[in-house]
This record gives sequence, structure tokens and C-alpha cells, in this order.
Amino acid sequence: MLLDNKVALVTGASRGIGRAIALELAKEGAIVCVNFQRNNTRAGAVLDELKKISQKPHCLVPFDISSWEAAEKEITTLVQKTGTLDILVNNAGVTKDNLLLRMKEAEWDEVIHTNLKGVFNCSKVAAKFMLKQRRGRMINITSLSGEMGNPGQTNYSASKAGVMGFTKSLAKELGSRGITVNAISPGFIQTDMTNSLSSELQTEICKNIPLGSFGTCEDVAHLVVFLASDKARYITGQGVGVNGGLYM
Repeated sequence: MLLDNKVALVTGASRGIGRAIALELAKEGAIVCVNFQRNNTRAGAVLDELKKISQKPHCLVPFDISSWEAAEKEITTLVQKTGTLDILVNNAGVTKDNLLLRMKEAEWDEVIHTNLKGVFNCSKVAAKFMLKQRRGRMINITSLSGEMGNPGQTNYSASKAGVMGFTKSLAKELGSRGITVNAISPGFIQTDMTNSLSSELQTEICKNIPLGSFGTCEDVAHLVVFLASDKARYITGQGVGVNGGLYM
């Protein structure tokens, strides 16, 4: 297995892309720690799925990633229990879409605090332990919107573009200690959010995608597994699009 007994923390892993990432990491032998904030039922269901994959000590780690105090406390406690943290996947994110002139300050702040500050919080705590180990993998989930923009998403696009700059800078800071930091930028992926789009709109979007369809959560998860493994030891500071060719 590519990740046998590696300890992985996946934020926002109770559904969608985060859930798929957690399951694929477990299939490759990792001990997966599922972070979530609001939906304990969904997170519990993911934990049950993980336990069916392997009998390793998978666990739930509930906390609000936008809070520095919560991130520091819970990740530190996790490392004390497991003895290590090998993989951090910063996946959690929120949207509060609105046109700029209608956007409330609270809508801007919530998205930036979760999507950008949350990555800062978790990465800073994780880096402390990875530096001592002189090894580690950080993988940040960004978005196509952070690369090409999207009307009504100035807050979301800004947060995801920020994560890309954060990724490159941190990769330069940590590379000498054997820690890689990369980003994955999904395009239109089959999730609850895209499933809510009308079939007509989905068809129109697919006309602009060279591969002709939306991606799956597993398409993103398979890349996470690769970047988390030793097979990607010489890849850092990169942003990889998983978008079917929609943006090149």
C-alpha cells in the first residue's frame, strides 16, 4: 500500500470531495482522521465506511478550522494520541455567493476566514510537527474559480487564489525539511452543489469542457493519494487542475 500506517487529517471530510479523499487514503493503508464542524451524522457515516475498509484507528476530529485556538488544540491533541501527522489535506471550504455590490461584510469575512485563514491555521500547527519529523505532505484543495474567476464569487475566488499563493510560499519554506506542499484545483465535480444545477445548465457547461463531462470526487481523491505518497517526493509548490480541460 502506498500510505500504510501514515496518519492523515482531512478537513471538511464529512461529504463530497473530502469524504472521497478520506476513503481513498484509507484504501491505501492510511489512518484517517475526519475533521468536520457541523454535521456529526454525516461524519459518523464516513467513519463507519472507513472502518469497513480497514481496522486501523480512524477517528473523528471535530473543530472549526477558522479558529486558531480550536485548530491548535485539536491537532496537537491528535498528534499526542497518534504520535505523528504525516498528511494534511486542507479541503474544508464554504461559499457565500453574491455580487460584490450586494455582498455583506459578513459574507466576505466568513469565506475568507474559513477558506484562507483555515488553511493557515491547520498548516501552521501541522508544520510544527512535520518539521520535527523532517517529513510530511500538505495538500490544499483550491478551485477553478481561484484561477479564472466567477461572477458572484469575489470572496470565494479571492480565498482560493490566496490558497494557491500560500501553497507556493510554504513549499519554499518547508522544502529543505522534506515536506512537500501542493494544491489541487477541481473544476466542475459531481457533488451536491453541482447536482442542484438544472440539467440544461449542466449540458451547457459540459459543452465547454474538452472531456465532455463533470469529474467525480474520486478523480480528485486519486490525485491526493499520489501527492501524499513517496511517488510524488519530488513534486512541491505545484497547482494541478482537475477540470477536464476547461481551464488550461
